[in-house]
Amino acid sequence: MKFKAEIDIMPLEALLDPQGKAVTQSMGNLGLSEISGVRIGKHIRLFIEADSKATAEAKTEEACKKLLANQIMESFTFTVEEA
Repeated sequence: MKFKAEIDIMPLEALLDPQGKAVTQSMGNLGLSEISGVRIGKHIRLFIEADSKATAEAKTEEACKKLLANQIMESFTFTVEEA
């Protein structure tokens, strides 16, 4: 079976996000001062061949932990569905 994983990777809340801070400050310059607290992350979509959804979820988590996310500085969440 083929599955699609949608992964969101964000900087940990305790860490500074210089890119997000720069965007937040720019919002005021664009007349959007009501927008605050911007945090910038990554969105990754990938496809997995697996026997079951549980196996696809396990492979997605393994990929995140081993390669896609730096767990010292980032957190990740994901969803898996049939493709």
